[in-house]
Amino acid sequence: MSKSTTRKRLGVFKFASCDGCQLSLLSCEDELLDVADAVEIAHFLEASSHIGEGPYDLALVEGSITTARDAQRILEIRQQSRKLVTIGACATAGGIQALRNWADHAEYLRLVYANPQYIDTLATSTAIEEHVEVDFQLRGCPIDKIQLLTVIKAMITNRRPNIPTHSVCMECKRRGTVCIAVTTGQPCVGPVTQAGCGAICPAYDRPCYGCFGPAEQANCEPLSDHYLASGTSPQHLISQLRNMNAGARVFQIESDRVERGRPKLISKSETNS
Repeated sequence: MSKSTTRKRLGVFKFASCDGCQLSLLSCEDELLDVADAVEIAHFLEASSHIGEGPYDLALVEGSITTARDAQRILEIRQQSRKLVTIGACATAGGIQALRNWADHAEYLRLVYANPQYIDTLATSTAIEEHVEVDFQLRGCPIDKIQLLTVIKAMITNRRPNIPTHSVCMECKRRGTVCIAVTTGQPCVGPVTQAGCGAICPAYDRPCYGCFGPAEQANCEPLSDHYLASGTSPQHLISQLRNMNAGARVFQIESDRVERGRPKLISKSETNS
């Protein structure tokens, strides 16, 4: 059997997004040589105008579903792909554009576009998994290129990718970064955010804003209650939760809870006890 017939066929597809996660794949450069013998990039318009028809052994999908046409197109891609992996916050949680899910869509169109009648878009921005079955989700805004290579290698060898699901706090500990939530009182969402970024923001005295989405078994309620009792405004906390992963279910539920004014405002004495 020739080399060309044994290589796995890879398709990379874009929906509503900034292309940053696809660029992470292109930035791999030398690292891609590790998988070059095993993978044929059949469809990747960010890198080549060549369009290779399916089927694909692995599809990497960036971006959220924001139009009726895209909702149909993702079904077609799923049908042509043996395995489908979503990459980045847009594909896994609707992206920053999911903020429209809390807004008046018609009013947005009227304010932004001179002729909104020509704009064909849905009132929501949703993750890929809300439309088709997804085999694995790679979080991040943007994704980490080493994690991406790990996923590709695992998928083409029929293994489950070994990607960390613990919180950013673990990365802060490994870097030796002092907890800014404790020392400065900043409302950091690192305790409920999945690791993967290297805890960059806390290392520069900035609170984590959840770029990798909810950590596994994220317990948002007590964290929100603590920050609110410590003087953080509800709107500031909502802004922390409604960022590029606003549409992630865990963050969405908690930001709605805070917005409704439902959190129990525990006292500082209770916090310190």
